[in-house]
Amino acid sequence: DNLLKSDKQTQVTIGITAGVSLAAIIAVNQVIGTNPIGRTSDLIKKFLFQENKRQIVVDKMIDEYNNLHDDQKTDLTNRNESYKILVNAYYELATLFYEWGWGQSFHFAYQLKGETFQQAIARHEYYLAGRLGVKQGDKVLDVGCGIGGPMRNIARFTRANITGVTLNEYQVIRGNELNKLNNLTELALSVQADFMQLPFENNSFDGVYAIEATCHAPKRETVYSEIYRVLKPGQIFACYEWCLTPKYEANNEFHRLIKKKIEEGDGLPDMAKEEECVNALKSVGFEVIEARDMALDETFNGQPWWLHLYPSYNPFSFRFQLSPIGMFVTRNILWVLELIRLAPSGTYKVQGMLQQGGWGCAQGGYTGAFTPMYLMV
Repeated sequence: DNLLKSDKQTQVTIGITAGVSLAAIIAVNQVIGTNPIGRTSDLIKKFLFQENKRQIVVDKMIDEYNNLHDDQKTDLTNRNESYKILVNAYYELATLFYEWGWGQSFHFAYQLKGETFQQAIARHEYYLAGRLGVKQGDKVLDVGCGIGGPMRNIARFTRANITGVTLNEYQVIRGNELNKLNNLTELALSVQADFMQLPFENNSFDGVYAIEATCHAPKRETVYSEIYRVLKPGQIFACYEWCLTPKYEANNEFHRLIKKKIEEGDGLPDMAKEEECVNALKSVGFEVIEARDMALDETFNGQPWWLHLYPSYNPFSFRFQLSPIGMFVTRNILWVLELIRLAPSGTYKVQGMLQQGGWGCAQGGYTGAFTPMYLMV
């Protein structure tokens, strides 16, 4: 904000600095083969589509989103009551950045030694799919599918027919676009729906899974009861849930800050403890076969899930953008893009919000107070 109010000379100086930094980052990333020019070009096109074609005013939406998380202006009760607005606004703002910077699967995974990031993401999805016990031709529901990265991987892996639901319209458009590009339209379909009120008949699916999605529900019992209703008797629901772990201390100020930043930066009304989620499943009729924190799994000298969000000063690393220098450069690049009308006004505010969430998740993982992969089957 101070930058936008500064004098023209300061703005030009910072703009030139950001431009030079952008050129340097592009040169570095081009060496390691991440095609930043193509991905950034796609990002800019989607920015323009979002604001011009879909009439999304980013600056107004991010301010409304931030107000919902401002404890001076609202409270938890209001966030729970406004969960549709909260979650839809979050994913309308965040989806473009997620796909650009993380990929098509919006979740975490620890890496085993020798695995690439994408291999770890796919393994994490295949493991959950394997717990469903589904086969070719079965009907499977993906609860909170995002733009469908896991849905497409699991469709290829199992040959099951997968329907994904997401509250956000853009994610449905993008998901089905990617389904078509991957020749998977007969096996994968994205549908706009509220997972608190699923638009399906009772006993419709042979398996249901959710990957880091039901954390957006204001009340776990409601979303779990809907899943129980549409799942055929005797079949499996498997999920990775975001939870506060037994290491979380409510009277620890730093832990409370971590919790708040995760909620603010990730579109969550409130965080739940592990036992609360297990009890919620049991209360709606599920038999819980297994419940454990997969973040505690042996990685065989690999990397913990949170390391990708931990700052690094290595310019060749994805984590460089999370360092103070990287955050400064990223914000100013986005400011320049706003200035020359290649990105909607407010885009740099969105990035700031996401960086806060990244910090919260990284610190939550480092301290062990938070897990994004509490497995429940």
